[in-house]
Amino acid sequence: MEALIPVINKLQDVFNTVGADIIQLPQIVVVGTQSSGKSSVLESLVGRDLLPRGTGIVTRRPLILQLVHVSAEDRQTMGDENGIEAEEWGKFLHTKNKIYTDFDEIRQEIENETERISGNNKGVSPEPIHLKIFSPHVVNLTLVDLPGMTKVPVGDQPKDIEIQIRELILRYISNPNSIILAVTAANTDMATSEALKISREVDPDGRRTLAVITKLDLMDAGTDAMDVLMGRVIPVKLGIIGVVNRSQLDINTKKRVADSIRDEYAFLQKRYPSLANRNGTKYLAKTLNRLLMHHIRDCLPELKTRINVLAAQYQTLLNSYGEPVEDKNATLLQLITKFAAEYCNTIEGTAKYIETSELCGGARICYIFHETFGRTLECVDPLGGLSTIDILTAIRNATGPRPALFVPEVSFELLVNRQIKRLEEPSLRCVELVHEEMQRIIQHCSTYSTQELLRFPKLHDAIVEVVTSLLRKRLPVTNEMVHNLVAIELAYINTKHPDFADACALINNNIEEQRRNRPGRDLPSAVPRDKGNPATLLGDGIPDAGTGSWRGMLKASKAEEPPSDEKAKFTQQPPGSPLKCHAVNLLDVPVPVARKLSAREQRDCEVIERLIKSYFLIVRKNIQDSVPKAVMHFLVNFVKDNLQSELVGQLYKSKLLEDLLTESEDMAQRRMEAADMLQALQRASQIIAEIRETHLW
Repeated sequence: MEALIPVINKLQDVFNTVGADIIQLPQIVVVGTQSSGKSSVLESLVGRDLLPRGTGIVTRRPLILQLVHVSAEDRQTMGDENGIEAEEWGKFLHTKNKIYTDFDEIRQEIENETERISGNNKGVSPEPIHLKIFSPHVVNLTLVDLPGMTKVPVGDQPKDIEIQIRELILRYISNPNSIILAVTAANTDMATSEALKISREVDPDGRRTLAVITKLDLMDAGTDAMDVLMGRVIPVKLGIIGVVNRSQLDINTKKRVADSIRDEYAFLQKRYPSLANRNGTKYLAKTLNRLLMHHIRDCLPELKTRINVLAAQYQTLLNSYGEPVEDKNATLLQLITKFAAEYCNTIEGTAKYIETSELCGGARICYIFHETFGRTLECVDPLGGLSTIDILTAIRNATGPRPALFVPEVSFELLVNRQIKRLEEPSLRCVELVHEEMQRIIQHCSTYSTQELLRFPKLHDAIVEVVTSLLRKRLPVTNEMVHNLVAIELAYINTKHPDFADACALINNNIEEQRRNRPGRDLPSAVPRDKGNPATLLGDGIPDAGTGSWRGMLKASKAEEPPSDEKAKFTQQPPGSPLKCHAVNLLDVPVPVARKLSAREQRDCEVIERLIKSYFLIVRKNIQDSVPKAVMHFLVNFVKDNLQSELVGQLYKSKLLEDLLTESEDMAQRRMEAADMLQALQRASQIIAEIRETHLW
């Protein structure tokens, strides 16, 4: 199990190269108030003077310290490879492969790196310094030294220095895979320990908190830390360990750490003989090593799963960014071809990404043809907009000055043409709806199907412009064809159509019987403008019932003639009198008429209505069938067949290559970051895979 800590150190090195904190690795985090002895504890664990020392706030950036135990054989091997003759040495992450054998240089480099980021105004920075120490005198450990907690800003420190440090500490100890080393000075009351207080915020059960009591030799005379070390004051599950650090005088006089540890052992034997074997720096190092190994063992399965999940996520992310463009000609042709294929597949319904929230592509076009357009035509009333007076007026106008014995065909053609024209507007609207859906397919392909296009915004815009232009060019052609379909129906009224002939026979058989059973209808009370007959000005407009023709309208019934005095008024007015003008203007105002249709008029109206309805249904059926075919041929299929050639012809040009295949500004950067992270995760997965089950026990 001793091999687990170097494994975590390797993982930390891997993720340090990409500067990411996405994996929470097991480590020991040292927390405490300012000048409580945190750095002194770390130096005792290392056995060398390597950290900046002094009064006030000295540690102003997190220091991630990796202690690597090297045996004599390993030291010889590594020394030969790196040209190192010293027994102990250190390496910083920010100085790459530079080896430090002088620990004074290490301390100076820490001070310089701290000031480079944090400045010299006593401010703090969350960016860590990574230091690795190789020594035969250390146990394998990963420790994080954090700035000490403070309450009052000093000098030119920012006013929120307390909040900054607190947030920085919480960021590290909130990691559930970390062990918290809460450092408290023995000459302060344990109940006021800020380190234990902040530890309990994130670890209320104390499962990963170890307390360290420093400065045992500085307690007031007559007092000792026996109750504290025994856990009688505040119990801590992982234990409480007391240590004795070097004083500032010892540091100033260059007292060696090895001598300090020896004096510490003597002090514990003298003052706390019963607890000497469970306190001190050496016991602390062994305890931390044991705790970290067991903690790593517990965290490893979850860590392995997390790394594998992240690797899969970053692989997917990298795939979405695509490969860097090498052959621009091939890439452009490939993207154009893929877009054209996806566009056609969306129309055909064979696209890879099928929309589930709404109809799109070919399915929506089908819906427009058979639901929207079909139902709209079915809702068009064959006799809509035609009144009985309209039909009678058309019959009168078709006969001219001569009364007709039969219903004139001209009136039928005139009226049926008027009704057929009403089919043109919904037909053109159908073309418009299909054109809009063809436009929507462009966006659908860009968003769901061809993710590569998002890498090249200029190419995407150019493709959209070309397809839109092609659709725009085909729209007038399709509209013209649909207009012609209606015009063709208007050009020749085929009364010999088989369906129409059958309808005429049925009408002739049934008209007489229906006429007998149907009561006479009243004409409307008003005659619209231009639909009256001049004959009404000469009489009361009632045709002769005996002859069954319009000639009777020229004869005024004596019983219904106006009174003689009114008649005199009409005859006595001069030609230019207002009353005469009023009589002429009766064409422009409603004339109240109250009479029933004659049998002949009823029969004529019914015949015309039935013929119009029969022929209109035939034409509507033709239009309902031919318009979708015309739209498919002139618009949909034409665009499908010519889309790729149009795109290649417009875009596949050498002078446009550079501009069209320019990636968005941050795409290359995001691809590089994702590739680096994926590589780090794959390397981490390999490192964990090297651990055998026997290492865990």
